[in-house]
Amino acid sequence: MTSVYDSYCEYYRSKLSPLKTGESIHLRISLCNDYHCNGAFFVVWRDGFSPDRVPMTHEQSCDGCDIYGVDFAANDAGLYWYHFEFDCNSGHRFILSNAYGRGDVGGGSEFQLSVYERGFETPDWVSGGLIYQIFPDRFCNSGTPKSGVPSDRYICTDWSAQPAYLQNVGARSLGNDYYGGDLKGIRQKLKYLKQLGVTVIYLNPIFEAHSNHRYNTADYFRIDPSLGTEQDFADLCAAAKRMGIAVILDGVFSHTGDDSIYFNRYGRYGGDGAYNSQQSPYYGWFKFVNWPDKYDCWWGVPSLPEVNESLPEYMEFICGENGVLRHWLRLGASGWRLDVADELPDDFLDAVRAAIKSEKPDALLLGEVWEDASNKISGGGRRRFLFGRQLDSVMNYPFRNAIIDFVTGGNAYELINTVMTVLSNYPPPAVNALMNHIGTHDTERVLSVLSGAPTDLDRASQAEYTLSDEQLTLGRKLLRLAAVLQYTLPGVPSLYYGDEVGMTGLRDPFNRAAYPWGNEDMELLRFYRRLGRLRAQNACFAGGEFVPIFSHFGHLCYVRRSPDSEVLVAVNRWHEPDYIDIGHDWDGAQVFAGEAPKDGRLTIDGYGYTILIK
Repeated sequence: MTSVYDSYCEYYRSKLSPLKTGESIHLRISLCNDYHCNGAFFVVWRDGFSPDRVPMTHEQSCDGCDIYGVDFAANDAGLYWYHFEFDCNSGHRFILSNAYGRGDVGGGSEFQLSVYERGFETPDWVSGGLIYQIFPDRFCNSGTPKSGVPSDRYICTDWSAQPAYLQNVGARSLGNDYYGGDLKGIRQKLKYLKQLGVTVIYLNPIFEAHSNHRYNTADYFRIDPSLGTEQDFADLCAAAKRMGIAVILDGVFSHTGDDSIYFNRYGRYGGDGAYNSQQSPYYGWFKFVNWPDKYDCWWGVPSLPEVNESLPEYMEFICGENGVLRHWLRLGASGWRLDVADELPDDFLDAVRAAIKSEKPDALLLGEVWEDASNKISGGGRRRFLFGRQLDSVMNYPFRNAIIDFVTGGNAYELINTVMTVLSNYPPPAVNALMNHIGTHDTERVLSVLSGAPTDLDRASQAEYTLSDEQLTLGRKLLRLAAVLQYTLPGVPSLYYGDEVGMTGLRDPFNRAAYPWGNEDMELLRFYRRLGRLRAQNACFAGGEFVPIFSHFGHLCYVRRSPDSEVLVAVNRWHEPDYIDIGHDWDGAQVFAGEAPKDGRLTIDGYGYTILIK
């Protein structure tokens, strides 16, 4: 026999989302009378502390079950674990999580309860919006002449050419082919972005660096000359702000480039780098094992020497009154996305938050974390990213993986479980700023994935691989389903430049081709513009409630709800039409996509979706 507990059901857990400090929650378990229970207990502890065993109160007996309840509140923010125990005629028993938020008598794992600081808030301007990620070299070339561009860069004059993928083959090699995309080019396309519904531009690194991806920073205080000038950046931010669009920057602070003013392995910057002299002001930044040639580097890549982020001098350089973070906020940036945030130590993240929020209280601070950020372990310990004193939110890789798995053949119930897990573990302010992407510069292009392209090819094979028309036809259908989910689930959708017009490509560098101006898939672009209008016109997407209605194999239905708007979303990833019973509450609702319900039943086309508004 089993107990009944469901952490996704308000009867058993009165508040499904995490708690604020000091906020109370009521939990219940339901035990079959056959257990002859003579005492139940709630066992809870803060991560790293000893457990408390709290007696539960017998509330009632009904339907052959004994109901026990308990109230709980925590004054300290952090991660808490809990389970239930009870005494019965067969001994002492445990109720643990078996999966999908439910509890069973016997084996399993602990339930999680997140508690966040009562005053934790995230910027209002993020929620309900749309993020657009731009790889700056490949979005738009304004044609403006540049000065100060290093002569050892390969300038590609064919905007449509495939990115270079071979290393050590001369100037046109991996990471050293530049297409000329620039900040003025982005400014020229602000109207295009506005028509998509974009409210936030997320720029991959724009600071001077000697590769086209610029994750090997050479000078944090200088715009890369291929992109323009500091004034160009300020002008872009000002023009974007006038159109209701914020700009956030990519902060790469776990390492620099070896070809940088700070390390200067190749002497490009004179003789004052850590590689050149142990008297260099930057020498202490780096972790030399045997100076100058043996040092710690990011994931073993010699061109990316690691820094000691906890070093006071480095922390001051990044977070100080005249540091990197404040400098670019003062020039118009509205926030930062932190590269490999889970590799940055807590004291550094604390200082980053303090600097950003002191300079601009409504600035956004996002972190790159690929797993569940609420219980992540890295750097030798449990992290506290989302409890109110570090990040505002993170990149939502769990949603990406779940969406792609579902539309390519997975069970809808698994997708709903992923959504409910995130909503249970992440504080609502963090959910409201979640970066919901289904593709970035670090992943294959989503259309390629959904079209069935293999993901295990070497670079030479990727360069030769092409998708068939049949693959692309199916891929575009699945992309629409994935985008509907991405745009309507809790969080903020993040669109990787060019996905809206059908760009394809596998991993780096093939996912970083130039935007195909003049050769866009206009039908797909119109579809994305409609989704942008859907979000902009319905307040429920700005932190509204998520209510699952139905999930089974290839069918999925849920509602987003707020006091001012309500939207129903239903998806069918099967190739044949099918139906979902939704009752009569949606009779007469506005049909945004698909067909109106009839007799409480919604019929959805194969590879189709329905969106209703009331």
